[in-house]
Amino acid sequence: MKKLVLSLLLVGSISGMYAQKANVSKAKNKVLMETPDFAGARELIKPALEEETTKNQANTWYVAGLIGYKEKGKMETDNILDPTKIDQNAKGAAVMESYAYLVKADSLDQLPNEKGKVKPRFRKDIKRMMREYYNFDLIGYGAALFDEQKYDEALNVFNAFLAIPDMPLSENEIPKDSTYNMIEYYAGIAASQAEKPAEAIRHYTNLKDKDYETLAVYQLLYEEYNKQKDTVNFVQTLKEGVEKFPAEPWFLQNLINFYIYSGQPETALSYLNTAIERDPTMAQYRFVEGGLHEALKDFDKAEAAYNKAIELDPDMAAAYDAMGRLHYNAAIAILDAADKLIGDRKAFAAEQEKAKAEFEAALPFYSKAHELAPDEMSYKVMLRTLYYRLGMDTEYEAIDKEING
Repeated sequence: MKKLVLSLLLVGSISGMYAQKANVSKAKNKVLMETPDFAGARELIKPALEEETTKNQANTWYVAGLIGYKEKGKMETDNILDPTKIDQNAKGAAVMESYAYLVKADSLDQLPNEKGKVKPRFRKDIKRMMREYYNFDLIGYGAALFDEQKYDEALNVFNAFLAIPDMPLSENEIPKDSTYNMIEYYAGIAASQAEKPAEAIRHYTNLKDKDYETLAVYQLLYEEYNKQKDTVNFVQTLKEGVEKFPAEPWFLQNLINFYIYSGQPETALSYLNTAIERDPTMAQYRFVEGGLHEALKDFDKAEAAYNKAIELDPDMAAAYDAMGRLHYNAAIAILDAADKLIGDRKAFAAEQEKAKAEFEAALPFYSKAHELAPDEMSYKVMLRTLYYRLGMDTEYEAIDKEING
C-alpha cells in the first residue's frame, strides 16, 4: 500500500512537472503570436515560476521576461506614428517586470549543467534586451515617476538602471558615463525625498569623485548626514568641501556655525580666520569674529572686529548693537566691582564715573542701531535703559512711549 501511494505521488509530481513545462511553452507561444495574449501568457507562466522543477530552469524565467519585453515592444509599434499615446506607466511596469525576470534567467543560465559545463542559451538575447532597457526605457520611466513625485518608485527604476553596467551579463562593456552619473544624482535626490537616507548617502558618496554636480553632491551629502545627526560624517564632509571648493563659502560658514553652536569658539575662530583670509571684505565674518572674541572674553579684539565690520558695512545694525553691548557690559562689570568699595566713598564715586562713561559710550551705538532698524524691540529697550541710567528723562519718556505704543 505504501509503495502504491509513493508511486501515485511520484506520478503526480512528474505530471505536474511536465504540465508546467508545457505551460512555459504555451506562454511563449502566446507572446509570439501575431496577436499576442500577454494576460494569458502571464497566467500560464505564474505557476511555472513556483513549481519545484521549472522554477530552477533559465528558460522559465527567460519566457517570463520575454512577456514584458514583447508587450513593451507592441506598445511602441502600435503607436509608432504618435508615441505620446503610449501609456508610459503600463510600459514602464512591463519593463520593470521583465527586467527582474531576465536578471534571474541570466543567473540560472550561467549555472553548470549535469556535466559540469556552462553552456548559456539566453545570454545573448538577455544582454540585447537589457541594453535596450538601459539605453531607452529606464531613464524615461524613472524621470516620469520623479516628475510625478513618486520618489520611491522612481528610486527603484533608477537603481535598476544603475545596476546594469555591473551585471555579469553586461560583460564590462557599458561605461559609466555622464548619463550614468546624472541618474545616480537623481537617484540620490529621490532617495532623500523618499526618506531613505542610507540610499541617498550611498548614491552621493559614489558621486563624490565624479565630475557631476560635485558642489551640490557635497552639500546634499552634508544635509543627509545632518538630518541623521551623524556629526562625525557631516563635519568631515564640510571639511572636505572647504578644501575642494575654496571659492565657495558655504562649507566654511556651516563649519564655523557648527563649532559656534557646539561650544567650541576657539576652533570656530580658527576656521573663521581662514574665511577672512579668503574674503577680507565680508563684514559678516568680522561681526562673527567679534562675537567669538567676546565669548572668549577678549574684549579688545572683539571691539576691533566689530569696528571692522562697521567699516566694511556701515549699515549693519547688529554690529552697532554689539559695540553698544560691549560698553554696556563693561559698565555693569565696573558697578559690580564697585560694590566692594562702598565703604570708600571716594573710590566708589570714581568707579561710578567710569561706569557712567561706559554707558555714555554705549549710547551712540544703540542710537545708530535703532536708526538703522527702528522696528527692532531689543534696541529700543536698551536705549530706554541707557536713558534711565544717564538721567535723560525726556528721551526716556519718548522711547518708553514708542515701546508701549
